[in-house]
Amino acid sequence: MTMNVIMLQGAAAGGGLGFPLMMLAMVVVMYFFMIRPQAKKAKEQKKFAESIVAGEQIVTTAGIHGKIAKDNEDGTLKLEVSNNNFITLDRSAVSMDMTMAHRKKTNPTAVATK
Repeated sequence: MTMNVIMLQGAAAGGGLGFPLMMLAMVVVMYFFMIRPQAKKAKEQKKFAESIVAGEQIVTTAGIHGKIAKDNEDGTLKLEVSNNNFITLDRSAVSMDMTMAHRKKTNPTAVATK
């Protein structure tokens, strides 16, 4: 009977390492499937916002379509939404996904680059 008690205690002590390893595996999976792709997407969005210049058709995150009339020195853009109607917006308000989708829809033969 004492041998059975010793075996059960040994098995319980060895099983204590499984939980921390499982938690570590969950963190690694979350990093590769959630955190890393979001960081990559944010980096691409920032690069896109910095690369746009005057004369380009864009779509903002609010869904406003327009043509960039001027690149202001303070990091904002002057956007022409219709004839002689302008709004000023921040570069970060330009949506990369919506702009690319609009460009693809209006000119399907052009290759959209991110």
